[in-house]
Amino acid sequence: MAKFKNPTERRKGRVRRAIKAVAYGRKRLSVHRSEMHIYAQVIDDAKGVTVASASSLEKDLRGASGANIAAAKAVGKLLAERAVAKGVKDVVFDRGRFLYHGRIKALADAAREGGLNF
Repeated sequence: MAKFKNPTERRKGRVRRAIKAVAYGRKRLSVHRSEMHIYAQVIDDAKGVTVASASSLEKDLRGASGANIAAAKAVGKLLAERAVAKGVKDVVFDRGRFLYHGRIKALADAAREGGLNF
């Protein structure tokens, strides 16, 4: 049954397996990218709760388009501020089925600049 999955689902499975191998004791920074917006959240998988989240739909970020690199940088910076305020510094980056390029890379770089280590 696994051989009939589409390429994006296979990529997501590979990324998830790699994350579980190195994520011992660390939170997971999960990113989702749609055509119009970008969403990110820091998740504590041990407890099953979201520690911090940010998206391009929030009121302070809603003015510009959510589908560009500038919006991704703003979301990454905001998420890093919220996570550091909650005491989270070390995370594992979960890009999901998305390639590490463009908006995903911009969000990751901004989160690093904001104080998250991954």
